[in-house]
Amino acid sequence: MFNKMLSVLLMMALFSCQNKNDSKKESEKNSYEAAKTTLLEKEKKNPENFLVVSGHDKHNLVGQMVVKGSVTNNATVASFKDVDLKLEFYSKTGTLLETDHETVYEVIAPGESKNFKTKYFAPKGTDSVALHVVSAKPVN
Repeated sequence: MFNKMLSVLLMMALFSCQNKNDSKKESEKNSYEAAKTTLLEKEKKNPENFLVVSGHDKHNLVGQMVVKGSVTNNATVASFKDVDLKLEFYSKTGTLLETDHETVYEVIAPGESKNFKTKYFAPKGTDSVALHVVSAKPVN
């Protein structure tokens, strides 16, 4: 009789510990999911803070300014698409001559980069082009 009671108590203790561990794991999982959701919302609201554009320019034989570059997504969980870039054309003295926009119609996942290439008949006297991310659409 004593052995039966002892084994029942041991089984109850084991199940009790198992429930606490399951509860703790479930709580950690819920906490992680909540943090991930909060981060996703933050990234979706400010895509320009997580997208980085880099590139270079050169003149081709026809007199066009050829701009080659890439857009990199530094977000942790959010993907973006249709990235709106602002191109600023500058003279040798640093004077802003003209601005234009270009859209990169690609889906860019977290940690991913997409290349682009565009050509413009830049204003006379253009020496360089600066690139900036203006906006992007979050992918749902």
